[in-house]
Amino acid sequence: MNRPWTLASSVAGAVIVALDGTVLTVAQPSLQRELHASFAQVQWTSTGYLVAVASLLVFAGRLGDRYGQRRLFGIGMLGFGAASAGIGLAPGVGWVIGLRVVQGVFGALLQPATLGMLRAAYPPDRLASPLAVRTAAIGLAAAAGPLVGGALVTGLGWRAVFFVNVPPALAFGLPALLRPGRRPVPARTPLDLPGAVLLAVTLGCLVYAVTARPVSGAGLALSAVTAAVLVRHERRTAGPLLPPRVIGSRAVGAALGVLVAVSASLFGTLFVATYVLQRRLGLDPFGSALRSLPLAVLMVLSAALCPALLRRCGARAATAGATAVLALGVLVLSGATATPALGCGFALLGAGFGTVMVAATQVVVRRAEVAAAGVAGGLQQTALNIGPAVGVAGATALLTAGPGPALLALAALPALALPATRALPGPPGTEPPAHAPDEPVPAGGPAPR
Repeated sequence: MNRPWTLASSVAGAVIVALDGTVLTVAQPSLQRELHASFAQVQWTSTGYLVAVASLLVFAGRLGDRYGQRRLFGIGMLGFGAASAGIGLAPGVGWVIGLRVVQGVFGALLQPATLGMLRAAYPPDRLASPLAVRTAAIGLAAAAGPLVGGALVTGLGWRAVFFVNVPPALAFGLPALLRPGRRPVPARTPLDLPGAVLLAVTLGCLVYAVTARPVSGAGLALSAVTAAVLVRHERRTAGPLLPPRVIGSRAVGAALGVLVAVSASLFGTLFVATYVLQRRLGLDPFGSALRSLPLAVLMVLSAALCPALLRRCGARAATAGATAVLALGVLVLSGATATPALGCGFALLGAGFGTVMVAATQVVVRRAEVAAAGVAGGLQQTALNIGPAVGVAGATALLTAGPGPALLALAALPALALPATRALPGPPGTEPPAHAPDEPVPAGGPAPR
């Protein structure tokens, strides 16, 4: 397998999704004016996408494990690009919402594959470096998104932000389909379609419930019921959607929990900080973006340094330290009004989140055997979709008490996740080695720890 091309494809897939989300936020006001849409309709251009992508990520990862990660990546990229072009040509907001849902379906196909391809291409002890490159690229996309989106909307209109997705989708999607790589050995067990439906309903209802205004109690209740039915089903079925070796690992469970907590804290904090910067301090969007720029810079730098930190300290210490740094950043922002204090707070957020992203993702992907790498990638991506939705929903509710109390509560989220980091691997040499990419795992072997 061509490792440089695999890494470039993984980065391109992650960046196109990250950039799409950030530029859409900038484009929504212009979209609303031109299409004469209501605020609720504009909100559904985001909610429809989130529900679709979150509900299908794990099943899409299973499809990649079964039919080939490159093949699913290629289908996802081309479909994402085609849906983006359709949105750019949409005659009304109803078309935009429908095509955003389609875009979410294809986004769900490509996102787990970006991690599954890396797991198949790199040995476990060399995964941290490509994951660092991928995380740094996401940080750059997050920083560039508002600037790129603003320039495109100002110069060419809101439709241009969607056409930007088409060239990279073609450039990386077509080669992935034309040369899909070696197909995995056909599985003997059928796809767990009932499990996939139950998981999709559970996650879709959860994301809808927390993104609705106000939060939907019925959605939360339905999500809880289907989650209980899913657990019962997965324990009884012969070929579960969620392999026990993945979800039965304490380390993987802890890493996913930390990812949910820190992403909820980060995105909830950014929501509150935007309110503070623009409403309380009277800054325009560009001025707000400049003050938050240290977040992206430190996210890129911390991701680049994380592989060396993992080699020296292990995932346990690196993740615990970074989680504490992120919590400290939220605390700094809770009382900051001057530019130096704001920059310090955003820098701490970026340093903490960049390190956790690499360290926790490495645990999730490395601990999975190659045959379950797509599911592991789907779980990691699900955590990073659920966390922000929960964080923004919580921040919205907490803002009624004021930004200070809201940020204090958001700082408690990563602090509460700190005990979970004890389940993560320690320094190299103190833990049993992960399975090599080509190493078969006995059917009755123990779950990785």
